[in-house]
Amino acid sequence: MPKTALLSLKGEKIKDINLNDNVWKITPNDQVVYEAIVLQTASARQGTHSTKTRSEVSGGGRKPWRQKGTGNARQGSIRAPQWVGGGIVFGPNANRNYSKKMNKKMRRLALRSALTYKISDKDVIVVDKFDAETNKTKDMIKLLDGLKVNGKALIVTTELTDNLILATRNLFNVKLVLANELNTYDVLNCDKLIITEEAVKYVEEVLK
Repeated sequence: MPKTALLSLKGEKIKDINLNDNVWKITPNDQVVYEAIVLQTASARQGTHSTKTRSEVSGGGRKPWRQKGTGNARQGSIRAPQWVGGGIVFGPNANRNYSKKMNKKMRRLALRSALTYKISDKDVIVVDKFDAETNKTKDMIKLLDGLKVNGKALIVTTELTDNLILATRNLFNVKLVLANELNTYDVLNCDKLIITEEAVKYVEEVLK
């Protein structure tokens, strides 16, 4: 059973806590992790990019020249794909849906695999609570410095307060999520995972 230190927001060790083997110490499944990341990034695509076919671009209502006798190749419209300003062949349209599907069992396996990688790399910081006394960004920076957090940070908590949201929203390298929103992509995309003790219990209850 893996152990980790429970810290205060000042970075001081309070005690050691045990983590669930079924969540934090499994044999990672890289293929499922890959599929989960592809699913999330693909589902985030808007699919609003679109091009016009030769029937949608303006102009080209008549033949540019007669069929025979000019010496030129025959042409039916100046809006054919080979003409400048013509329609696009096989271009994207706004009707495409990029979202993918994955069953719940695979999603949970991917998340457990990601958490196992994080705890084995010692990139998980468990705190007793994560509250912001003020809504100042500079105070949040000091708090993160006290926890020795560099690079991208993912903060996972069970409750969002106004101060916490306001203090972190201007930090481009910090993402704040609720425990029930935790996902594989965010876990692997951060350098440090900061999670409260309550959030750990919630995640273990859901994923065990």
